[in-house]
This record gives sequence, C-alpha cells and structure tokens, in this order.
Amino acid sequence: MIICQNLCKQYALGSGHKQVLKDVNLVVNKGERVALLGRNGAGKSTLIKLIGGVELPTSGKIIRDMTVSWPLGFAGGFQGSLTGYDNARFIARIYNRDYGDLRAFVEDFTELGPQLRMPVKTYSSGMRARLAFALSLAIEFDCYLIDEIILVGDQSFFHKCQYELFEKRADRAMILASHATELVRDICNRAVLIHKATATEYDDVNLAVDTYSAL
Repeated sequence: MIICQNLCKQYALGSGHKQVLKDVNLVVNKGERVALLGRNGAGKSTLIKLIGGVELPTSGKIIRDMTVSWPLGFAGGFQGSLTGYDNARFIARIYNRDYGDLRAFVEDFTELGPQLRMPVKTYSSGMRARLAFALSLAIEFDCYLIDEIILVGDQSFFHKCQYELFEKRADRAMILASHATELVRDICNRAVLIHKATATEYDDVNLAVDTYSAL
C-alpha cells in the first residue's frame, strides 16, 4: 500500500512561489492501476517523483508499505561520466542482483549495442530513456511508477514496453501519468485528475477521462 497524506509541493518563483500540488490524498493498494490525468504542467510528473522519492514534498507525507520503482524512464540518477554498463553494475550492486543477468537483460531490451560502452552523457534523450527503462524493469518492484515519456519511440520499442509492463507484470500496482486516454481506459481501474493543484479521485475511469477531455 502507498498512502499520500496531505501532500503539498511548491516551487520558488521570483519573490514568491508556485503551488503545484495542494493537499493531495491518495491510497494505492497492491495490484491497482491508477491513472494520473491532467494538462501539461498540472503536476502529474511531480506527483510521480514525490511518490518515487526523487523529490521531497513541501509538506505532507508518503507512507510506502510495498516496494516502489523510481519513475520509469527517469534518467536523473545516472552518472553521466560512467558507461551504460557501469550504471547497470551500480544498480545491480545497490539491489544485490546478479550483474551478469542484469547486463543481459539491459543488452536485449535497450538494443543499444556498443553504445553501452560509451559514457551516458553522450547518449541522446531517447537512448537515455531506453537505458533508464531497462534498468527499472531489471529490478522487480511491487509498484511501478510510469511517466508517459517512456511510452514513446519507435513501434517496436513501444510494444516491448507494453508487454513488459502491462502483460508480464499484470499483477503489479502501477501509477501511470499519461495523456493517452485510450491506454488509460484499457489498463487502469482508477484515476486521479489533477487540476489547479488539486487532485480528484474517480472510481469510474471513463468519467475521469471524459472530465479531463472537457477541461
């Protein structure tokens, strides 16, 4: 279970601040698939990062009673001067996983070939997303945090992402920030609409999508 209690997030803006999230309350149970809906800049990715521990809330707290991935596709934790292989070795060490198995998965999934021997700072944004996504999936979590950025790219990679996430890990909880309303209708059983810094929960995903589309 993941519990968000009265989460608030502000960013400094000039002499004042911008309120991105205000008093967000959310409970996600094992196996649930929750969509985060909202316009660009509404706070979807911010909430994903807060739940994943990438950023800290201004106030409120998050209780995590199951293992949670870092946001899939998030490349902010890479050591840019290290190679793709070196970053994979680092992840294997942190999570006490066999490096050989993890390396094989990364090679197969990313299809980056010899680029994995190059420093990550030389990668394009698409290459970094592939590596970050592969490293995320190489470790098994109870809940996966998914930002829409990882659901882009060529069709082959897109279908590979869908299989690994929504079929192979169908029993896991997921929190998905997305504009892809048809995907949300297909895979999510609850939704949260973020608008003007507030979050409204919907048990009816179709109603949530229709409300979002009307904004």
